[in-house]
Amino acid sequence: MPATALSIESARSASINLVDGYQGSQALADTLVAYRANRRSGTACTKNRSEVSGSGKKLWNQKGTGRARMGSVRSPIFSGGGVVFGPRPRDYSKKIPKNVRKLALRTALTGRIRDGSVFDIQSFSVADGKTKSFVSAVNALTEGKKILIVGTFDETTFRSARNVQNVQLISASEVNSEHLLAYDKVLLTSEAIETLARRTA
Repeated sequence: MPATALSIESARSASINLVDGYQGSQALADTLVAYRANRRSGTACTKNRSEVSGSGKKLWNQKGTGRARMGSVRSPIFSGGGVVFGPRPRDYSKKIPKNVRKLALRTALTGRIRDGSVFDIQSFSVADGKTKSFVSAVNALTEGKKILIVGTFDETTFRSARNVQNVQLISASEVNSEHLLAYDKVLLTSEAIETLARRTA
């Protein structure tokens, strides 16, 4: 049975707390920036002139040669010299308050529902754990380039989805605003809708 589109009215009747108008757009933007910043490793590093290897001997006399004065081969103007204002290890992480993350989730969910991209399904499982069966089950529900299925899944179902790049399974307790915006279609099981109702309350 194909998935049915979740409307604003049916979402609210399921106790999902949505936003009105463009409320929460700034919270959503800040949360997405924080999620992406928190994934940055911040390990890029270059050596400055005090860290690169090389002699400290003055290359030529200060005066009398007609050349520019020069003190070290480790100067940034030489090949193999130090790097000026290069990247150094740093922490890119940003902290977002819990209420802002919740507002961002509500905003993203509201926008996707208005787009007609969120669908309601009773449940989803693949009994035999085969990739072919998983693809057939997804195609029977909806079509899309990238599909997110939110719910509770057993190990067999997760195993059947391992080799399918355009479909992701995720629990309703872990899904966030970035997940909701990254996929063309979002499928919510009945259990996921109940969990999202509690998370957006």
